[in-house]
Amino acid sequence: MATKARLNFFQIWNMCFGFFGIQIGFGLQNANTSRIFQSLGVEVNQLAILWIAAPATGLLVQPIIGYLSDKTWGRLGRRRPYFFWGAILTSAALLVMPNAPVLWIAAAALWVMDASINITMEPFRAFVGDNLPDEQRASGYAMQSFFIGTGAVLASALPWMLTRWFGISNAVEGGGVPLSVHIAFYVGAAGVLLAVLWTVFTTREYSPDQMAAFEAAERARKGEAPSMAADTPTRAVRAYMVGGVVWTLAGVVLAVAIFATRLEKEVYVLAAMLGAFGLAQIAAGLLRRGGKTANGFSEVVEDLFRMPDTMKQLAVVQFFSWFGLFALWIYTTPAVTAFHYHATDTASRAYNDGADWVGVLFALYNGVAALAALVIPLIARAVGRKASHALCLGLGGLGLAAFPLIRDPVLLWIPMIGVGFAWSSILSAPYSILSGAVPGPKMGVYMGIFNFFIVIPQLLAATILGVLLKTFFDGQAIWALILGGGSMLAAAACVFLVRDVGEPRALAAAAPSPEALSKA
Repeated sequence: MATKARLNFFQIWNMCFGFFGIQIGFGLQNANTSRIFQSLGVEVNQLAILWIAAPATGLLVQPIIGYLSDKTWGRLGRRRPYFFWGAILTSAALLVMPNAPVLWIAAAALWVMDASINITMEPFRAFVGDNLPDEQRASGYAMQSFFIGTGAVLASALPWMLTRWFGISNAVEGGGVPLSVHIAFYVGAAGVLLAVLWTVFTTREYSPDQMAAFEAAERARKGEAPSMAADTPTRAVRAYMVGGVVWTLAGVVLAVAIFATRLEKEVYVLAAMLGAFGLAQIAAGLLRRGGKTANGFSEVVEDLFRMPDTMKQLAVVQFFSWFGLFALWIYTTPAVTAFHYHATDTASRAYNDGADWVGVLFALYNGVAALAALVIPLIARAVGRKASHALCLGLGGLGLAAFPLIRDPVLLWIPMIGVGFAWSSILSAPYSILSGAVPGPKMGVYMGIFNFFIVIPQLLAATILGVLLKTFFDGQAIWALILGGGSMLAAAACVFLVRDVGEPRALAAAAPSPEALSKA
């Protein structure tokens, strides 16, 4: 029976090292985007809608890249061409963003940067599922979490390090993006490119014929049909059309209600999301009626409605988890600078000291995440993947909710420990569970579709958080962190509704061997 070869520690290291570079770019974006926007004159209540570029791009890009990478095979393999070009584009965007003279250029740079990161990131998730046997996937995703944490530590702390260690200015007289942020983005651009190229040129991939043989052997071992198509019915044209009409009308009705009640314009994004989902179904139904289903759009929409049950259950967990994370990323800088440093003037020393400290806090939680990546598999082996993930999410939720209870900003490192455990688990546990529940030939497209349930809560957060703060909380950003904490606690509760089909084998292999830990 065809089986994938077990990889040694250094092979898994090389395979995942590119994520170190990806997270440098992602970490610089998370820790500094609000700071750059505020330096260009953006009000706190407008930050969330400007951040919408990131999740909207991921919603479109990841399923497309997943679908294409499933069907790609060339000189660099299946997934590696996307690593290569995505890294080049990400590096270019990092060079542009801190130099943006006006807001629209900064927003466009964010859009390009996030699209490029998604081009690189999505195939990396499938890469682990492709190359590792079932019993090593938990270790592979844990290694990714380790590199994500270490990359983000460097990225988040770079402006602070440049100021404290090298005396580079962290403020600009009259406002603007400080020199420390400029240099951090330049260093990050080089780091992204070099780390991803390391993975591209030190790893190999299984051929399509080999992957087909592995999939057939796995389904035979489970006693399943030879292919997914044989055991999962397609969605009827009528279901597409009826569903499409219902969702489109819901979007129209919501848009009319927003107009009639004069709600904030950001809420129109929700109406657009509903309408777009409806129109996509109508288009898929019309293509199926005409027998034109051999195209990427039809296949992605069809696969969306044929998701395994485990994936649907994980989607709920992801929704609440990522709503909380997006609240953290958007609002920590304005929350800490206003609530703990009592500063709202972006040109003031107090504001920039607070913004630098947020970078350190972000570095801290990512450092905790890197270390937690070595500990969480041990917890999972003892109590199971679901209980382990729920515990980590609970720690993250409590951490976010604790921000307003701590007045001294120096002590904010304490709740960041909980956030670090949650972040590490979010980056590994759902993918470890998911990779055992989806068919191998569609690993890429399902990893892309899974990103919907990361992106949709981010779009929702970008749409409503600013409105909620303005309407109910007098524009105080600290309340966004409280709401994010509550959302993460809800995610922890929902974990117990997930059916982990690979749990028995995962428990046996969750903890890294003593030899692997000694090499680390």
